[in-house]
Amino acid sequence: MTPPATAALVAPRSQLAYLDSQSITLAEPLTALRAWQKIMAKPLPGLGLAFRIRDAISARFGVARIGGFSGKPVANPKVGDHLDFFLVEQISGDALVLTARDRHLDVMISVTCDGNRLAITASVITHNWFGRAYMLPVAPAHRLIVWAMLRRLRHA
Repeated sequence: MTPPATAALVAPRSQLAYLDSQSITLAEPLTALRAWQKIMAKPLPGLGLAFRIRDAISARFGVARIGGFSGKPVANPKVGDHLDFFLVEQISGDALVLTARDRHLDVMISVTCDGNRLAITASVITHNWFGRAYMLPVAPAHRLIVWAMLRRLRHA
């Protein structure tokens, strides 16, 4: 899917190693932060195990452990705060932009709301062979995880 025009990307499209944008129509409008909080309140079953595996493998290559999603909401996050392992780069009623950057890759998650329409756009640039290898299993898994999270939110 083409990202919404309001979605932030980590780099120009021509430089991206990964781009995925998925959206749903909600029964009622939510702010971008509230949508994120509702999605993260109950992480998907198995996601904790996936992050533990990721951390165990990645740590051998000097990548910091991220631990996954805690499910704990942050009351009033501001630019510069962290939501779990993501840095808040932008926050407004209709947009939440989160990043995670290291020497292997830069990830940006852009949550955008337009009325009842909610979109999650992920963009990644890789910096080296490990970043490219990391994305081989992560890209298809990420698409499935976001699809499942959005589906759960729609049915909540």
